[in-house]
Amino acid sequence: MTAKNRVIATLAGTVSLFLLGWVFYGMLLMGFYEQNAGSAIGVMREEADMVWWALVLGNVFQAYFLVFVFSKWEGINSFGAGFKAGALIGLILGIGFNLIMYATSNMMNLTATLVDPLVGMIMMGITGGIIGMIAGKE
Repeated sequence: MTAKNRVIATLAGTVSLFLLGWVFYGMLLMGFYEQNAGSAIGVMREEADMVWWALVLGNVFQAYFLVFVFSKWEGINSFGAGFKAGALIGLILGIGFNLIMYATSNMMNLTATLVDPLVGMIMMGITGGIIGMIAGKE
């Protein structure tokens, strides 16, 4: 992947993750996560109190992670290949992260802990697909 394509793929991936996060966590599943919160209180920030620069930068690094991995793997040059690879990465990282958080905090109950990796899988799959399409345009 050329340097120009890496930058474009990272930017497109960042936008994808940001928008998908807003759709899934901010709209579609907000009630689900509220109902399946753990006993910790005061952990979620109100929208007005969110640290937006950190949210955007976190999405940049997640998108670049996919770009970096895809640039090392062969055959990630289409939406389908990128979707499969991104979904697998999202699921594996999501399971690991959520189980560790469940074991060490009271942020979510077990139901949300098991559902959240599936949300990550979908988000990273779609984002991986977009990055894969861009990688295929060399």
